[in-house]
Amino acid sequence: MFVASPLLPGPPEVAAALVRASADFALPRNILITLGRVAASFFVAMVVGAAVGVALGRSKGLDRVFGPWLIVLLNLPALVVIILCYVWFGLTEVAAITAVAVNKIPNVAVTLREGAVALSRDLDEMAQVYRFGPLRTLRHVVLPQLAPFFAAAARSGLALTWKIVLVVELLGRSNGVGFELQTAFQLFDVATVLAYALAFTLVVQLIELTILQPWERRASRWRR
Repeated sequence: MFVASPLLPGPPEVAAALVRASADFALPRNILITLGRVAASFFVAMVVGAAVGVALGRSKGLDRVFGPWLIVLLNLPALVVIILCYVWFGLTEVAAITAVAVNKIPNVAVTLREGAVALSRDLDEMAQVYRFGPLRTLRHVVLPQLAPFFAAAARSGLALTWKIVLVVELLGRSNGVGFELQTAFQLFDVATVLAYALAFTLVVQLIELTILQPWERRASRWRR
């Protein structure tokens, strides 16, 4: 407010931009479009990454073969993956979601691999003694112990996913928050950039408070 510059607008200017963007429902519509892409990419990354991570953590042989490739993918620049997906699959929704998921899968896999390595051997032996079988062991022994690692992967994954989704939208989509940010950038409209950033940050915080934290508390009830 003290600077009062178009390059650093104060709260009143940002609030006015927020109202203007919401007047024709452009802001909520674009947020919903972006959230749809975030949800699809997040789901694919969590399912595939968790399966890969648990498999590598439970099998030393698999980890020796595929572990180095996991590190390569983990350090591959996100922009390279996005460009390759757009070149290979075209400027489509499938390419956008695939690019985001591929960027997130290694992070989830590494987190879950460390969790699978840290599983209690005593509980594994108990499951063998009582003849739980693979499915019951996975449900009642493995997954409850991995709940904190799932929560960590989900929390960091959500933050990373929506950031990459914005880059994907900026480069190759005609709607969404990333596209609107690109338009505002071309017009040097900093107030609109901050308005969209504020609105989307509030939505992500709402997801954290209403979904992730309650699920984490419920999944960890078995711990004393």
